[in-house]
Amino acid sequence: MPVVQADIAVSKADEVVEGYGGERSSLIHVLQDIQAEFDYLPRESLRRVSERLHVPLAEVFRVATFYSAFTLEPRGEHLVTVCLGTACHVKGAPRILDAIRRTLGLREGRHTTDDFRHTVRTVRCVGCCGLAPVINIDGRMYGRLTPGKVPQLLRRHE
Repeated sequence: MPVVQADIAVSKADEVVEGYGGERSSLIHVLQDIQAEFDYLPRESLRRVSERLHVPLAEVFRVATFYSAFTLEPRGEHLVTVCLGTACHVKGAPRILDAIRRTLGLREGRHTTDDFRHTVRTVRCVGCCGLAPVINIDGRMYGRLTPGKVPQLLRRHE
């Protein structure tokens, strides 16, 4: 999903905040609703939420960056999560991550492809150590991976 226009982000923030009666205690719920609409939290929405709920902008950003359910960047249609926990790391997860980035053509420092088809993120553990290295694509786990399996696996999720 491409970046949302500022006026749309502000308008949606106003609508959501009003739906919760402008209560400061509704901050997490407001952020959840905004993210449900846009698949990420546009910065303009966060600024507006700060104003409307009378919560310092730093606190809004602190909440938005603390919880892994929130993202400040537009996500791709497919979410690829690479486990970099100890077992996965030892069994080659960094090579898997490199293969994913090469296959998707991700530029240095980018997490989402230019066409917004894929977003790649890393986590510290997914709890499947016996299947290391492991990735999750759109909620489906794949284990015992090798860099050579990556292109075919990603083609299944295009």
